[in-house]
Amino acid sequence: MSARAISAALLIWCSAPALAQEGAALYAAHCAQCHDSEAQTRVPARSAMQAMSFDHVLGTLTSGSMAAMTKDRSDAERRAIASFVTGKMPTSGATADADGRCAQPGSGFPQALDGPRWNGWGVDAGNSRFQPADMAGLTAAQVPRLRLKWAYAFPGASVSFAPPAIVGGMLFIGGTDRKMHALDARSGCTLWTLAIDAAVRAAISFAQLPGSDQYAIFFGDLRANAYAVNALTGALIWKAKVEEHAAARITGAPTLHAGVLYVPVSSIEEAAGSQAGYECCTFRGSVVALDAATGKTIWQAYTIPEVPHPTGKNARGTQLFGPSGAAIWSAPTIDAKRGAVYVATSNSYSNPPAATADAILAFELATGKLLWKQQATPKDAFVVACYNADKTNCPEDHGPDHDFGQSPILVTLHDGRRVLAIAQKSGVVHALDPDDGGKILWQTRIGKGGSLGGSEWGSAADGERIYVANSDLRFKRDGTRQLDSTQGGGLFGLDLASGKVVMEVPPVACGERPQCSPALSAAVSLIPGVVFSGGVSGFLRAYAPDGKLVWEFDTAQDFKAVNGVPAHGGAIDGPGPVIAGGMLYTNSGYGQWSGVAGNVLLAFEVGTE
Repeated sequence: MSARAISAALLIWCSAPALAQEGAALYAAHCAQCHDSEAQTRVPARSAMQAMSFDHVLGTLTSGSMAAMTKDRSDAERRAIASFVTGKMPTSGATADADGRCAQPGSGFPQALDGPRWNGWGVDAGNSRFQPADMAGLTAAQVPRLRLKWAYAFPGASVSFAPPAIVGGMLFIGGTDRKMHALDARSGCTLWTLAIDAAVRAAISFAQLPGSDQYAIFFGDLRANAYAVNALTGALIWKAKVEEHAAARITGAPTLHAGVLYVPVSSIEEAAGSQAGYECCTFRGSVVALDAATGKTIWQAYTIPEVPHPTGKNARGTQLFGPSGAAIWSAPTIDAKRGAVYVATSNSYSNPPAATADAILAFELATGKLLWKQQATPKDAFVVACYNADKTNCPEDHGPDHDFGQSPILVTLHDGRRVLAIAQKSGVVHALDPDDGGKILWQTRIGKGGSLGGSEWGSAADGERIYVANSDLRFKRDGTRQLDSTQGGGLFGLDLASGKVVMEVPPVACGERPQCSPALSAAVSLIPGVVFSGGVSGFLRAYAPDGKLVWEFDTAQDFKAVNGVPAHGGAIDGPGPVIAGGMLYTNSGYGQWSGVAGNVLLAFEVGTE
């Protein structure tokens, strides 16, 4: 070890007690309200952060998704907080990013571009999450023979929340390590990585760059940056900041259509606004249309037309603003026939509640003009302070936090009629008529609903049914943030024409499994004859259309990762399985709300008996 390295190590070791003491005080003063709250659902508990690396947490505080929350803290204070919450110290030098590299990376795509693929969040413009047989390369008869082929691990992470895209034999995936990764889809070896500004939790879209011979991937990060990157080399083509609000982020996948990238904008202000000294709230969701070739803005359409204005002061004298909120958590859905883009919005953050919150909105593709709106839950003004001890910034007569976390699904039925279907955190599944201004066709309740209830991240549909997973995740009523192993769960198949429940899989009990809930919060995926659903328990399960279990795999265990990083699976939440070319890929690990932390992407193929 060099003299410089020895000196750095000694400095780190000697400063450890003081750093931890300062970090504990800073955490108690500025962080504990959210991260130690039993009701906080948007941020990880301190126990989950202990699974993270110091460098990961410091990066999140300095330039990542939490930078807006720590803008008044010094670099030394951020380091102290990172040391305290992880129980770790900074490393003395950078580590090489060489493990798991492909031995002889080729100069082109490993497979044909028109071959099996899963492109974007919902695999098609309608966000159906239904993979046809020729693209799946996996039949219902083969599903029981699925076997783990490889695991890829994200260093220092407690969540694996970015779904992969598969095109041309390449796999593209982001993560909490603030990098974009390109892997060989069959072996998992690394083709290239690209450092970016913040974590990526959104899916990725792939297309030829308009007016160019380059092929590009398009995605967004948790600092509200949209990117275009050369798919073969990892070279940055362009980067665009789509929203300047400090709390803005991109959680839903940007959707590419006819040379235009439609970017949904969400925020973390629902958590930031819970601080009594915060002027809650000024963020409003939007869709931003970008020229895919250049990243230049074509139009930006806000979900709340009115600019937030002063509305009064809270009990501590802090100025309040409204209307605010109506963030877009999920990928936009394209309707080329109607020339429309559909989005689903979150709750309001402050009073007065917006008429476009908890709603489905239709914007004109060319201009961003609002065509119609259909609100599901009115008067749902809510921030996480409503469940915290300090309710200073909780809106008066606050709502139930029944926002939409998933994309609307546009489906054509066998008789030619079209349906726009979506499930909500209220526990209700809605069907709208896209050809009649969003008129309600039917509504069916499948869950109790709640802040982490009802249907969360995504449903799947073919021409006959929509398959909906129910979360209804609950905590024990003892103030410990422990999951209630007896509450939640259930998988439902509904007839798209009538809304009638035609398949129901009851919740699967946890038994003595620790940190377990039967809740099904992750997105559902579908191939002909099989529906896949991952659970907070860590199990990924496959069911036949009659509800019969045909395959399951426990992901909450240790794995040997192809990139040499310590790997562990955990709760499955957020994205659903991706199926293409005879392989199935699933994320595992979600330590956001007392679920089992994990950091892996798992790849399965059909084994021989």
